[in-house]
Amino acid sequence: MSVKLRLILLSFLQFFIWGSWLITIGAYWFQTKQWSGAEFGAIFSTMGIASIFMPSLMGIVADKYVNAEKLYGILHILGGIVLFTVPMVSSPGTMFWVMLLNMIFYMPTLALSIAVSYSVLKSRGGDVVKDYPPIRVWGTVGFIVAMWTVSLLGFEKSANQFYVAAGAAILLGFYSFTLPACPPPSKDTPSRSLIDVLGLKSFALLRDTKMLTFFLFALLLGAALQLTNAYGDTFLHDVSKTVTPFNVESWSQLLSQLATNPSATLSGLAAKYPAIIMSISQISETLFILAIPFFLRRFGIKQVMFFSMIAWVLRFGLFAFGDLESGLWMVILSCIVYGMAFDFFNISGSLFVETQTASSIRASAQGLFMMMTNGFGAVLGSSVSGIVIQQYFTAADGTKDWHGIWLTFALYALVIAVLFVVLFKHKHTTQTTEHELPAEPLLTVEQV
Repeated sequence: MSVKLRLILLSFLQFFIWGSWLITIGAYWFQTKQWSGAEFGAIFSTMGIASIFMPSLMGIVADKYVNAEKLYGILHILGGIVLFTVPMVSSPGTMFWVMLLNMIFYMPTLALSIAVSYSVLKSRGGDVVKDYPPIRVWGTVGFIVAMWTVSLLGFEKSANQFYVAAGAAILLGFYSFTLPACPPPSKDTPSRSLIDVLGLKSFALLRDTKMLTFFLFALLLGAALQLTNAYGDTFLHDVSKTVTPFNVESWSQLLSQLATNPSATLSGLAAKYPAIIMSISQISETLFILAIPFFLRRFGIKQVMFFSMIAWVLRFGLFAFGDLESGLWMVILSCIVYGMAFDFFNISGSLFVETQTASSIRASAQGLFMMMTNGFGAVLGSSVSGIVIQQYFTAADGTKDWHGIWLTFALYALVIAVLFVVLFKHKHTTQTTEHELPAEPLLTVEQV
């Protein structure tokens, strides 16, 4: 098996694990367990809490002490064991601590998967800007396959979704030990200061105004990502209550219904399988990931990230006016623009970090990027949105004003976009967007 195929399998399983429960845990929480919304916000904050320290900490370990692929495998095995215990949880309080432990093991693997892929590609003379996006797109495919698997098996509201995720995590953990070695790049580098000893050199990047601005906007965009992860599937389950679900008994029946009453049939299918509707977002990701090299060369990193923010405005705005009946097309269009919203910042952002930092701290720098997006950003998005929704958009009987919720989120994304244009100073050059990375990083810690 070629190196690229092996990395494709890694990327596929990495996001299959997450896709097995991330979008559907809301349905399990509200529909099956019938726990409260405030407690649900706490569950989604676990990934943020874990991401505040674990990606950077594990990045330090991979930079200085342990092969990245081995550390990656150990974390997935431990995370898989924890996921197997989730169906046994009987209270929301215990669920918080179990999911936090799972996130402690899972969140650093997002950055480590990038570090491992980049290391393997470059050790074989590859070009990460050209070669990585087609590999990463299979992670999105894995996320889609997981969502479809859980939905078609009827696990959207079931604890079985966590067994699916656990099995994939343990499989990936053992597979990781077969990958090419990714030794610590700074293992033999003598430390000259306390920062060197602790492996915290990547944090010095925050002293540079441009990098500080970049990481702050990573935090704000990370908050937007958690809004759609936490409430997207729950929103569809709520609006689907007014639609009669369509039960597919045969392909001939489906084709017949589509021919005679396509609108009602599509609405019924959306009500029956809301997670599959949400998976359109990930299908869109596959297309936009492949378009990243072109957009980076043509427009530069600042414009690409700005496009992402405008896409977030559309994502939330279309949800505000969409439903599963006459507004189904808006829900579908919202899922399509999600691909640009997610990829054009998260994937392009990781490439930006890769080209702006020295090789000795790149794993730590990727961890710092994940800490801002999935750490502080996730905590901000989960906690603040939970309070706002509970205080201003939830009626006494528990029903939610989804129109107002999504419009508020759209306004938030619009403010971010305007501030980004004004505050982020970065000149587009071909050096950072051609198919070859610069021989030396554009910004080193010493320059900071």
